[in-house]
Amino acid sequence: MKNMFENYIIKGIGGFYYVKTADGVLECKPKGIFRKRKITPVAGDFVRLEREAGANTIAEILQRKNVFVRPPIANVDNFFIVVSTVQPVPSTLVIDKLTAIAVDKGATPIILITKSDLSPAKNIADCYTKSTIKVIEVNAQSGCGVEDVTAMMKDKISVFCGNSGVGKSTLLSAVLPDLTFETGEISQKLGRGRHTTREVELFEAHGGLVADTPGFASLDMDRACFIPKENLQYDFPDIAAYFGKCKFTGCSHISEKGCAVRAALDAGEIDKTRYASYTTLYEEAEKVPDWQR
Repeated sequence: MKNMFENYIIKGIGGFYYVKTADGVLECKPKGIFRKRKITPVAGDFVRLEREAGANTIAEILQRKNVFVRPPIANVDNFFIVVSTVQPVPSTLVIDKLTAIAVDKGATPIILITKSDLSPAKNIADCYTKSTIKVIEVNAQSGCGVEDVTAMMKDKISVFCGNSGVGKSTLLSAVLPDLTFETGEISQKLGRGRHTTREVELFEAHGGLVADTPGFASLDMDRACFIPKENLQYDFPDIAAYFGKCKFTGCSHISEKGCAVRAALDAGEIDKTRYASYTTLYEEAEKVPDWQR
């Protein structure tokens, strides 16, 4: 990536932003114009700096590839979705919503499955064999799959997201052995961990940048990205493959006759859980009024 290690925001705390430059990390404040335009700098932004009244200021945010509200980060290439086979029990709907958000934002979703020593990863992986979404089984202790993950980071900005308790911080510690990520004990009552990370922070790793982010919860995803119902078919690669093959233009792939997607579903060419996620997200999007989008 051009200028991968120059003038990008590492993290922001209390209105100050820490920018990696050729001269080191500089503490900066953004110009007031950003507040007027309701633009907030985030980790991952490439910026142009100026000196103003003896201080470093962010004068311009360069064009973004994408920007996520939750986690607050820009220019994401890889969207690693960490899920566990057990505790917390994986939800294909949650996974599919995250993969759809990634695709909609122009990032590549990759599913990383942990805790396969407690329950087979195949149960989750099989849902994605008919899609183009890559699935990797990982084990931080044995190192299984870790090299596959690190190889994908070169020249990329990578985000790791996952509900608390899935082993995200433990995996990050294996991916970045020179850094320490705090983890909390899993709450047996809540079925989730007490993640201690509070802000997004970028680290150089394996020829790219990797972000540590707060744990994802299903409620957070509603703020991450709204996908109109008409766009969802493009964000499910296994459904997008049949776009334009339906009998009627504008087919929702829910109940219309002559639907190529439903025919592929009946023929076993599309996974049933993936289709169920698509219909659920479609129906959810349909209920959102225009003023909330």
